[in-house]
Amino acid sequence: MGCTNCIKRCPTEAIRVQGGKAVIASERCIDCGECIRICPHHAKRARFTALSEISGFTYKIALPAPSLYGQFNNLDDIDYVLTGIKQLGFDDVFEVSRAAELVSEATRKLLASGRLKRPVISSACPAVVRLIRVRFPDLCDHVLPLKSPMETAAALAKAEAVKKTGLPEEQIGCFFLTPCPAKVTDIQMPLGLEKSQVDGAIAISEIFPVLSHKMDHLEKVETLSGSGIIGVGWSTSGGEAAALLNEKYLAADGIENVIRVLEEIEDERIGDLEFIELNACAGGCVGGVLCVENPYVAKARIQRLRKYLPVSQNHLGGGPVPPVMEWEESLEFSNVLTLSEDLSEAMRMMVEIDEIVKEFPGLDCGACGAPTCRAFAEDVVRGNSKKTGCIFVYRRQMQQMADTLFQMGDGLGRFPREGKSPGTDGPETGTGEDG
Repeated sequence: MGCTNCIKRCPTEAIRVQGGKAVIASERCIDCGECIRICPHHAKRARFTALSEISGFTYKIALPAPSLYGQFNNLDDIDYVLTGIKQLGFDDVFEVSRAAELVSEATRKLLASGRLKRPVISSACPAVVRLIRVRFPDLCDHVLPLKSPMETAAALAKAEAVKKTGLPEEQIGCFFLTPCPAKVTDIQMPLGLEKSQVDGAIAISEIFPVLSHKMDHLEKVETLSGSGIIGVGWSTSGGEAAALLNEKYLAADGIENVIRVLEEIEDERIGDLEFIELNACAGGCVGGVLCVENPYVAKARIQRLRKYLPVSQNHLGGGPVPPVMEWEESLEFSNVLTLSEDLSEAMRMMVEIDEIVKEFPGLDCGACGAPTCRAFAEDVVRGNSKKTGCIFVYRRQMQQMADTLFQMGDGLGRFPREGKSPGTDGPETGTGEDG
């Protein structure tokens, strides 16, 4: 529709409205889903794996996110959900909340070892990790170098399936039931590892209707659940941090709050904290744009469900953190927001941007298709736009043109008449109306 609602919400200024349509710069996008959430016309949709694609594997394993449990009303037994998932065509189910309990224990071990730079920032939310990578380069070495529960669950599920079935690993497919588009990208282009163990991500919103129907018609409920309060608690904001059994933590959710916290960490204005949990979605993973329930309703349901669970059912045992759980490569800054690789050229462009910004009204109205006047000035300097794209600059130029035409008139407020140039004695034609 050419509206500009999404451009102001994007945390990396990755969206521009060009030719009446919103265009996303993929190199800047962190897949937080804010544009999907805010668009009143539902013009943006997340890409994800279709349920039918699981048929490409001999043995199919579902990896349900714990946020899935919050989508169902009056749920008091997780086994109903897990049994229903198997009815969708999966051979087995491996809860991501089981792996979350292992990641929590591994985090406690790493914090106790003193190896990590304080404060440690959770790596569980891929949108936050990508945000740090493009906007906060000085915080890259603060990010927890552990694989996400999703990746850990996929590795464990495939290892168990190989032993159980005797099939080669390439015939075993693991599919994450995802609450957000950031996980889809994390599978296709993972950070911290070379290749993801997950073979696809199916949106919770895609399977919810058929899963609800299957759950309503179960003849027998299998005993499949193997996680506790700690693992299921990861689905809501504060759950991961609380699992560290340490009071020196902070938990923030919602992309704007996340950015504010990261800025304070960067400016060293955060107090004596050990761990910081950040979630791009309001309420945590239950607030993902691929969920179906109100995040705060889902959060309340998760809190009720946890009453029926043990504290934790998965443990690493003694010894250090298994190397297989740690990142294979460190997080590196991505300079997609940098003006130029050449420092002198970048400085020249910055000076030019400062000068151009002075010509704009500073309203950040978005009518130019950019989120702010400064972002538009940067587009102009990069050669992607012209200053007349600003309606105020355009109006000023039109006014100057009108003034010039007025001065070329006969001094009485009339424009030159057709067939007669100023200062000539030719015959006059035209309407004679004032300009």
